[in-house]
Amino acid sequence: MKLKKTIKIFPALLSALVMVFTASCNAIYEELEPCEQKVRLRFVYDYNMEFANAFNSQVDCLALMIYDEEGNHIATQHAGHGEMQDEDWRMYLDLPAGEYHLIAYGGISCEDASFHFETDPQQKTRSDLKVNLRPALLTAPKGNALHHLFYGETTLTVPKATTSGITETTVKMMKNTNDFRILLAYEDGRPIEETDFQFTITDDNVSFNWDNSLISQGNVTYYPWTRSTTSAGTNEEDEPSMMAYAEISTSRLMNESESRLEVVRQTDGKKVVSIPLSEVLLLLKSERYSWMGNQEFLDRQSVWNLTFILTGDDYWTGASIIINNWVVRLNNIDGGI
Repeated sequence: MKLKKTIKIFPALLSALVMVFTASCNAIYEELEPCEQKVRLRFVYDYNMEFANAFNSQVDCLALMIYDEEGNHIATQHAGHGEMQDEDWRMYLDLPAGEYHLIAYGGISCEDASFHFETDPQQKTRSDLKVNLRPALLTAPKGNALHHLFYGETTLTVPKATTSGITETTVKMMKNTNDFRILLAYEDGRPIEETDFQFTITDDNVSFNWDNSLISQGNVTYYPWTRSTTSAGTNEEDEPSMMAYAEISTSRLMNESESRLEVVRQTDGKKVVSIPLSEVLLLLKSERYSWMGNQEFLDRQSVWNLTFILTGDDYWTGASIIINNWVVRLNNIDGGI
C-alpha cells in the first residue's frame, strides 16, 4: 500500500518543482521583476509609386524614439547603414508589458543629415517632438541637395507573459523629401545657357510636428544645387541642340500648399514661368490611380522631371511634365497659370 501511495504522489511533486524553477517571470511571485519581452521590428518603405520595399537601399541611418502610453520618452535606439543594407535585418527591443508609441526617422542621425531635432527628444514628450530643416541649407544662389528624410510611426502592445516571448510588428516609412530636375530648351534648338535664368521653388514646409504634419514657419526659397547644359541631339541645321537644366531638392509637398516653381530671366528679372507646383504636379495622377488621394500621390512620388520649351521671345509655349513615362502637356504658359 505504501508503494502505491508513493507512486501517486511523485507526479504531483515533480509538477510542483517544474513550476518553481520555470516561473521566474510569473505574476504570482510579486517580489520578482516582470518578464522583459523581446520586440522585433521590421522597417518597410513601400509607400512609393513602385509599391516595392526600398527601405534597405534608400534609408542609410535610423533613429527610433520609444514613448509610453502617456507620451513620455523611454528610449532612443539607432541603426546604421551597414547593418540595414541586409534585407533580413530587424531591430530588437527589450520592453516590459505595456502600450507604446514608436516614431522613426530615417536619415536624421547621419553625419550629413539635412534635418535635425529642434530639441533633444530624450528630454521631451512625444507632443514636443519637432524636426526642422537646417536653415544653412537654404542659400542663394546655390542651394543644396537635401539628405533624404523618412518618417514612420506605429503603436505597439507588449503582452504580459509568464515566460519571455517575441512580439513582432512592422514600421511603415514614407519619404519627406523631393528631387526636381528642370529642363529648358528653345523650340528651334538654338543654344541656351543655364546661367541666363534663375530657378527657384518656394514653399512653407521646413518644420515637422511629431505626427509628420507641417508647422507653418512662412515661405522659404529652394535654389538649385547643380545646374548646367546637356545635349539633346541636333537641330535642323545639324548643330547640337542644347538644353539647360537645374536640380532642386525640397521638403515634403502638400496638396493644399502654395508651393510655386519660378524661372526668372536674369537680364531683366522677368518671370517667364510661374506655376503653382503642387497643383500642376497633381495633373500627372493617372486615372489608373483614381483610387489614390492627392496627398498620397504627392507623398509616394518623390522624383519629378519637368521640361519647358521656350520660344525666341523667351515665352514658354508649353511644358511637358514627365514622371515614369506619364506626360501632361500644358499650353500657353506666359509667366504663370
